[in-house]
Amino acid sequence: MTSARTRARLVERLRGQGIQNELVLQIMGQIPRHEFIDEALSHKAYDDTSLPIGFGQTISQPYIVARMSELAATVPERKQVLEIGTGCGYQTAILAKLFKTVHTIERIGGLVRNTRDRLSRLGVHNARLRHADGSLGLPDLAPFDAILITAAAPIVPENLINQLSDGGRLIFPVGSQNQELRMIERQGESYFETRLEKVNFVPLLTGVL
Repeated sequence: MTSARTRARLVERLRGQGIQNELVLQIMGQIPRHEFIDEALSHKAYDDTSLPIGFGQTISQPYIVARMSELAATVPERKQVLEIGTGCGYQTAILAKLFKTVHTIERIGGLVRNTRDRLSRLGVHNARLRHADGSLGLPDLAPFDAILITAAAPIVPENLINQLSDGGRLIFPVGSQNQELRMIERQGESYFETRLEKVNFVPLLTGVL
């Protein structure tokens, strides 16, 4: 069981790393990260590091989760967000406190089953989890106010850009060896890309397992 002091230290570290959105910081302090990893690794749950979650996947470091959440939180509307790469559901749970509805896609069936149970247990009831190929997005439910990709695409995913609402943001890592976090914003029929910082994610793969 983590103490309030442990979570407070996490929030202060994130603030020191440049996270400024107070709502995101508050949520990061509320969500129990240790619930999303194996109990054997729980002593590392609040360290600023990624950790294995099985199936060759990882839970992102808290800073990256907070950074992507902060970028998503300032869109004009926060009705629905699309997350590609549910993983263990940590980012999902944070987005669920920022958006009315979270649509999240995971390609690995074992993670889908575990994460669906976990989110239900933690009282996250506004997340819609699908076992599918996330690289396709969800065109039938578009447009989305924000789209987050939690795995690195080799190139900019053009088909997902088309699923953004006006004012929406696509936040994603891109690259293979040298990865970079980027953001594409839609303004009417125009799109603006911002290069943010170096990152390290597992690769975005197609198909389902």
